[in-house]
Amino acid sequence: MPQNFIECGREQAFLMPPSLRDWLPADHLAWFVIETVERLYLETFYSAYRADGHGRAAYEPSMMVGLVLFAYSTNERSSRGIERHCRQDIAYRVITGNRVPDHATVARFIKRHEQSLGELFGSVLRLCDRAGLVKSGVVAVDGTKLSASASSDSNVDYDRIAREIITEAIATDEAEDEQHGDARGDELPAELQTEAGRREWLERELACEQPAADDREGTADAESDEDPLDGFDVERIVARVQGREGWLREARRQLERERWQDAGPMPRSRSERLRLAAQWLEEDLAAERRGNAAYEAFREHRRLHDPRRLGGPPKPYVASASPQGEVNVTDPDSRRMKGNRRYIQGYNAQAVVNEQQIVIAAEITTAAGDFSHLRPMITAALGELEAADIDHKPEVAVADAQYWN
Repeated sequence: MPQNFIECGREQAFLMPPSLRDWLPADHLAWFVIETVERLYLETFYSAYRADGHGRAAYEPSMMVGLVLFAYSTNERSSRGIERHCRQDIAYRVITGNRVPDHATVARFIKRHEQSLGELFGSVLRLCDRAGLVKSGVVAVDGTKLSASASSDSNVDYDRIAREIITEAIATDEAEDEQHGDARGDELPAELQTEAGRREWLERELACEQPAADDREGTADAESDEDPLDGFDVERIVARVQGREGWLREARRQLERERWQDAGPMPRSRSERLRLAAQWLEEDLAAERRGNAAYEAFREHRRLHDPRRLGGPPKPYVASASPQGEVNVTDPDSRRMKGNRRYIQGYNAQAVVNEQQIVIAAEITTAAGDFSHLRPMITAALGELEAADIDHKPEVAVADAQYWN
């Protein structure tokens, strides 16, 4: 009797059209993601595309959202990795309907809809609540270091930035000398180099007379009228009893928030990135001085109104004459910090989870230590629960000794 094997006919064509339903078991995570996305509010994604249908067709937003959510939930965050999975992974092919978005399309979709993808967090949290997964009264807070797409070798200090900019300026001057010789290179046309010529040209070219007077009002010096305490939550800072350092930390936090709100693409030119890095270092120094000014104004106010609570004289503060520290010219947001047994160029990611391992809040910070992050993370968790209309509030927060403040 011959051996009995199931035949492997790779050249056999499908006798009947295949169904995606036969490719994955009914309890696979991919089906759950697909059905969940179908019930999410995705109008903000659709509104980002032209309503008249003109232009090149885009991938269906709900399919792309499902693809991104499934990839992230299975620990695949690389756009190229997602493209590879779309070619060879059955679950991904089910989600995309056998389409294969290339990695550039995936990356552009994530970048274009970054804000909308973040807003889905609340919708997912509401679904978890309806499933009974957000009823725990105990939450845990912890952080982990995430590597940035930047090398530590790209960290530069203010002096190095200045040297590189000067070197570039010298090279530019030499190139312009070779190109223009003794000329400046910005000379006006011969007709406009004399007063009579300019007058004649203006009379000929101007269609109408321009207003001679400028009606705009001069801008007053705003700094002289500014209150150093504007923007600082005095009660919150004082409640943490951190002295001057608490005010400086608050000023740095405000600066980081402004940068995240006004974030833009990194310049491709190294010279532009060097100037941006110098600007960041200068802003860091300005924030430090602003925090110190607020602290001094607070102490002066307390000296006049409640001298009993003033305490002893503070340690003298001496501001640096020039910006200190380093900034990464590839990713200025990232910081050099100690990870697991080694130093990395990256971020400190913070998360609040409950007993069912449901993430209630997640934040990214550039502060290397977990110190002073406990209250902000619990506040963020309460805010996410409130935004998701969830009444269950945590009663106990668990954190390690690194959070002690």
